[in-house]
Amino acid sequence: MDTLRRIGVVGAPPDLSLYSDQPGIYLYKDGKGKILYVGKARSIRKRLASYFNAGPKHPKTEALLAEFSTIDTVIAKSESEALALENAYIKKHKPRYNIMLRDDKTYPYIKVTTGEAWPRAFVTRRVLKDGHSYFGPFIPARTCRGAMTMVQRLFQVRTCRIEIDGTLPRPCLYWDMHACLGPCVAGLTTKPAYDEAVKDVLLFLSGKNEELQPRLEEKMRAAAETENFEMAAAYRDCLRTVAELAEKQRVQYVAGEDLDVFGEFAGEGNVAAAVLFVRGGVVLDSREYFWEKLGDVPPEEFWVSLLSQFYDATTFLPRDILLPVDLPDEALEPIEVWLTERKGSRVTIKTPRRGAGFERVQIARDNARQNHLRRFRRARESGEKATLALAKALDLDRRPSRIECFDISHFHGEATYASCVVFVDGEPAKDEYRLFRIDRPGVDDFASIAEAVSRRYTHAVPEGRPLPDLLLIDGGKGQLSAALAALDRIGIGMPAAGLAKREEQVFVPGRSAPIVLARTNAGLKLIQRARDEAHRFGLKAHRRARGKHALESPLLAIPGLGPVRVKTLLSAFGGAEAVLAATNEALAAVAGKSVAARIERFRQRPDGERSAVAARLSEE
Repeated sequence: MDTLRRIGVVGAPPDLSLYSDQPGIYLYKDGKGKILYVGKARSIRKRLASYFNAGPKHPKTEALLAEFSTIDTVIAKSESEALALENAYIKKHKPRYNIMLRDDKTYPYIKVTTGEAWPRAFVTRRVLKDGHSYFGPFIPARTCRGAMTMVQRLFQVRTCRIEIDGTLPRPCLYWDMHACLGPCVAGLTTKPAYDEAVKDVLLFLSGKNEELQPRLEEKMRAAAETENFEMAAAYRDCLRTVAELAEKQRVQYVAGEDLDVFGEFAGEGNVAAAVLFVRGGVVLDSREYFWEKLGDVPPEEFWVSLLSQFYDATTFLPRDILLPVDLPDEALEPIEVWLTERKGSRVTIKTPRRGAGFERVQIARDNARQNHLRRFRRARESGEKATLALAKALDLDRRPSRIECFDISHFHGEATYASCVVFVDGEPAKDEYRLFRIDRPGVDDFASIAEAVSRRYTHAVPEGRPLPDLLLIDGGKGQLSAALAALDRIGIGMPAAGLAKREEQVFVPGRSAPIVLARTNAGLKLIQRARDEAHRFGLKAHRRARGKHALESPLLAIPGLGPVRVKTLLSAFGGAEAVLAATNEALAAVAGKSVAARIERFRQRPDGERSAVAARLSEE
């Protein structure tokens, strides 16, 4: 990695002579080292120079240049390798200024764990680089169930997760149903026979039916010769199915198209995109993507980001990709090269002007337009209705289009967090969520609320950050008063309200009695959503903190206890000392008798291990 020199003035142009003229990626970072934007380039130096040239710039570029502090670079061997690097960095760091492809729908794959001694087959929606074999995606998704049924019924490869050591006394129901060869029980099958079944599964899922058919015919004859007529009949039926599938594949390959068709529609800063999957000349399925408040993004940047992230997440690549807009050759060339390398044959990206391809793109555009209407217009109308109802109920001067809600969560008085979620026009703005770690002894929700509110808004006005139209506190009069006192100390005023959980009563400043809204009131439903979202966001932080604590727990010194068991025990009892003090019955109820027995044996040992745990407990 080429580490960029820190630039003294935020947004100041760097010394371009320090940067390479090779392909690679560049990382804009803020003063804290957080990645703001990831881009790729054929020449890093020339691409960076384009950001600092004189002349008008896109608003997003101006905002990026005003915020960044340093630029890092990573050199690549080619532009296609830079594209893969860019995808990896965007997925990992989720930079604020990059266009993120948030997948609302993933298609299933069949995974065969060929990296194991006794491979199993199962359905998954995640493709990992783990040394196993993946087949798919299955479009439409229901075809995956049919393929999985054939894998079990015809080849009898296992689907369970148990460890295969041949020591089980009897097989499970799948063996009785002739859906598994039963490698878990010694004597039911052999390793060579099971490996042959796995090889047949791999041939079947790979579509190599010409190689699979003679293997099945040989097995059918062998079964008939040994008078195993039931198995011979099963192989006969399998042969018929494979022959039918081979014919369908041949007809589709000869007669039909194999392409992905993209369309998009933008309005009011929101963008919807649709992709149609055409296989064998037939539109089999579609997928939708949405970007809220994306603004006016150059088409080249939008489509290059979408295509690279979309095809990085799938193993199936079509022969042709149709787009609704023309892109320059220098933008499309690295993507086409990258896709062609992955597929092993030519992949073409084009924009049709007439004929069937143009009609396909128009259909995709119509889909995107309808999706945009359904997603954004209805959401906007619903949000406006809810905020207007809330303004009327709380007697506010204006519609609270921006609501910020605070919630305090802790675990037995430890690891106190304040979560702040933001709703804009009735919808969550998740990129604006914030979390505050509260370091104070004991449990004091009032002081915690005051600290979080103060930290949130002390620098809001000087930094030009928007203030909420309504500050919402999860709690009653006490929590609301603490938040208002914090606002008074920093000299900021804003409408505020507290939502008490028990009766769902709303408290506002200047009124002693709570406001009770009908359960069907749209304004009440909105602030309930915001309160629940703040609670969920805070719990997420707790799970991370408790998981980290479990990995560092002194209980790991007990023989036989791993991180998962320790995490379960800490969640149930609240701390390592409480776990060691719990009765055997309580321990068994939470983690099982074997774990309780291990802890009891450890408690009976006055040796160095026990002393070491006691010492660590005293330190905590």
